[in-house]
Amino acid sequence: MSATQPTQPHPFGARYEALLEVAESIAAHRQLSTLFAELSRCLQRLVCFDFISLTLLDAKANVFRLHILQTDRDVVGKPTTDTPFDESPTGEALRTRKPYCVREVSDASRFPFLENLLRANGVRSYCVLPLFTAQRDLGGLSFGSERPNAYSHEDIEFMQQVARQVAVAVDNALNHEAARAYENQLKTERDRLSALLEINNAVVACLSPKPLFQAISASLRRTFGLDYASLLIYDGEISALRLQTPDLSHGVGAIRENAVVPLDDSVAGLVFRTRQGRVFSLQEVTAISKSTGEIMGREGLHSICCMPLVSHGAALGTLNLGSRQESFFTEGDLQFFSQAAGQVAIALENALSFQRIEELNARLAEEKVYLEDEIRTDNRFEEIVGQSRVLKAVLKQVETVAPTDSTVMIYGETGTGKELLARAIHDLSSRRQGTFVKLNCAAIPMGLLESEMFGHEKGAFTGAIAQRIGRFELANRGSMFLDEVGEIPLELQTKLLRVLQEREFERLGSSRTIKTDARLVAATNRNLAELVEERQFRADLYYRLNVFPITVPPLRERRDDIPLLVRYFVQQFARRMNRRITSIPSDAMQALTRYQWPGNIRELQNFIERAVIVSPGLTLQAPVRELKGPKSAASASAAVTLADAESEAIECALRESDGKVGGPQGAAAKLGMKRTTLQAKMRKLGIDAKG
Repeated sequence: MSATQPTQPHPFGARYEALLEVAESIAAHRQLSTLFAELSRCLQRLVCFDFISLTLLDAKANVFRLHILQTDRDVVGKPTTDTPFDESPTGEALRTRKPYCVREVSDASRFPFLENLLRANGVRSYCVLPLFTAQRDLGGLSFGSERPNAYSHEDIEFMQQVARQVAVAVDNALNHEAARAYENQLKTERDRLSALLEINNAVVACLSPKPLFQAISASLRRTFGLDYASLLIYDGEISALRLQTPDLSHGVGAIRENAVVPLDDSVAGLVFRTRQGRVFSLQEVTAISKSTGEIMGREGLHSICCMPLVSHGAALGTLNLGSRQESFFTEGDLQFFSQAAGQVAIALENALSFQRIEELNARLAEEKVYLEDEIRTDNRFEEIVGQSRVLKAVLKQVETVAPTDSTVMIYGETGTGKELLARAIHDLSSRRQGTFVKLNCAAIPMGLLESEMFGHEKGAFTGAIAQRIGRFELANRGSMFLDEVGEIPLELQTKLLRVLQEREFERLGSSRTIKTDARLVAATNRNLAELVEERQFRADLYYRLNVFPITVPPLRERRDDIPLLVRYFVQQFARRMNRRITSIPSDAMQALTRYQWPGNIRELQNFIERAVIVSPGLTLQAPVRELKGPKSAASASAAVTLADAESEAIECALRESDGKVGGPQGAAAKLGMKRTTLQAKMRKLGIDAKG
């Protein structure tokens, strides 16, 4: 403030009024800055000064800090922030409990730094008044003037009275600030304890990683005002971290769920390996990983806190928090996040364990259903029956390839026992303790075949109301048998090829890669080489499947085995039906041996079952008259078209129904067709009827 030159001594009444005004100002102002502005206005009429300042004592550090400096002059030089107690005139004033006055600064040398600064700013004299209460020392109230010897004895006494009131005001203000700070600290601690309680509740309530982190993220963002939170979970199959459930306010899409973060050259990888939480600026993130820095920069994140998730000595991943403000996180935040990360790690371990248990339970349930289905499917091929030379050659191939993990391709007509050989390969291999999983590619609708092979996630398509494990995942460490592999559509062959080459796949509706260690055994009754030429089967998949081909001979090429098979099936069916059959007529056996068996072993099996059913006594009564003789070469070569066969069937049904198409006794009912469908076919084939 500008120096005031009083023309005459101030009467006691004026100074008394000034003291009252100071007291009123102290009562009206709690903030020291506003109090000093008002104090300067009150005192400038009574005391000559060009600056007024407040210096406070830090008792722990035993230093003085300049708190307020008021002057209308430009300050030359920089006042020191921390001054040791013994190197400050305020310390001398507090020690003696008396004002410390310098009437001519140019002659002073006790406190060189301060006095040089005062001389540089034209101050000729100054006075420091100690501020203290009965409870503690506070600091000093200083006045300075550009005039030498500016303060008389009366001025100093008056300023001492002012200083006593100012000391009370400063003490009250400091106590108020301490109370506010303590109150804020308590509020912060309460909010953080509340956040920890919410995290603990989430640990108890959530058994899945996604809802677990959503609850934790909401609590942390609400408590700390975060802009970003995410989990990175370690994926041992790829030796990297995978981003889970990122929570980002007003994001631009640069951070994507399920993104893979390598352990090398990444902030999270550094924290994961060192197991030490850290706070990073955007510049530090960019220095470690340029790509991560670019992503964070696109999202506007300037402060990143990354905490390791460690439970029972194992690192599970990292908890990542971010803010768009620079230098957002404090040391206290880091300590709290370390505690929170411990709770999150426990919750994540529980969630992952529960998820793994669910997957294992689902797999066991699938295996149980599958094995029960296998038990219900009365497989009559517990042992391979036959002694023929061609069969022994095939079994020799099975013994050769079974101990290896090579892919096997089994060729053969329908009913020759291809699945039986596939089971034998599995049972003779090192995978015998694993599951033998089969899938008939021709028996599954094309739209569901991919789901059957590789599984699907809940909601992957209409009707997918729950997660389903695929056959390849079920066959892990076991064997996978694909029957009728030639019926796989082209668009699915590419994915099957990837399983054979890379041993990995994704479920429908999921981007998570699943590894599988399943040995593949395939079978077909079609000529795959011809399908490749006709571009109905991928050549690369054909060569990958055809590593070790085995051709199963049809039953007509191993007639020596027919008597053995007949006796085997007779004993099996008789035991099941509680019958006793002791003999098989020789003429029946000869007829069975001469027959061509176009349906191979399956046809023979069904025929013997029917023969046992119709045999009342101890002798097998085989209905050999039902077996048609072999066709001539000419008749065999004359192929009947589908249109001819349909025309013959429709005309026969019309004759039996007297030409009627509809009605309970009409041709449509006899053929098991709708009337409109039959009429459409009749128009197409040019067949007339009554209608």
